[in-house]
Amino acid sequence: MMNFKEEKTYVMIKPDGVKKGLIGEIISRFEQRDLKIVALEMFQPTHEQIDNHYPKDETWIRRLGQKTLSTYEKYGIEPIEAIGTKDELEIGTLVRGWLVDYMISAPLVRMVVEGVHVVDMVRKIAGATMPYLADMGTIRGDFSNDSPAIANAEKRAVMNIVHASETPEEADHEVKYWFGDRENVIHSYKRNGE
Repeated sequence: MMNFKEEKTYVMIKPDGVKKGLIGEIISRFEQRDLKIVALEMFQPTHEQIDNHYPKDETWIRRLGQKTLSTYEKYGIEPIEAIGTKDELEIGTLVRGWLVDYMISAPLVRMVVEGVHVVDMVRKIAGATMPYLADMGTIRGDFSNDSPAIANAEKRAVMNIVHASETPEEADHEVKYWFGDRENVIHSYKRNGE
C-alpha cells in the first residue's frame, strides 16, 4: 500500500515566476502547507528538453487548438483574421510552439515536492491554469493576470507562473524525466514535528 505522506509531485517555476522574483514565495507557499521540497534546481532548459516535456500526440495538440478556438469564439474573434487558420491542429501546433519558446526564454526552477495528497495540494495552491480565473490566495491568482485572449492576440503562451503535475502518474513521469536517475538528488528527511 502506498504511503500517502510520501506522495511526490513535480513542480516547475516558469520564466515569468523566475523573472518576477517569486521563487522563494512559491517554495514558501508549499512549505507553509506542510509539504516538503525534496529536490530543487535552477537550470536553463534546452529546446529539446522542453519540446520533449510537452506531449506531441495529435489529440493533445488538437485540444490546444480547440481551446484557442473556444477563446476566439467567446470573445468574437475571427480565427482566420487573427491567426490565419481555423484548423484546430494547425492552431494547436502554433500554440505548442509558443509554449516551447516561452519555456526556454529564461531559467526555470524544477523541484520535487512531497507530502499528503501532494499532487492535489500543489494544484490547489497553484490555482486555476488560467490566471484570470485563479482565486485570490493562490499563486496564479495573486501573481498573474494573464489570459488566453491576450496571449493569443500577442502570439505567445499564457504566462501562469508555475507548472504542476496533474496526476500521480504524470508526476512520476515528470520527476523521472527532469531528475532522471541521478543519485542523491531526491532527498528524504523529517520536518520538525514529523
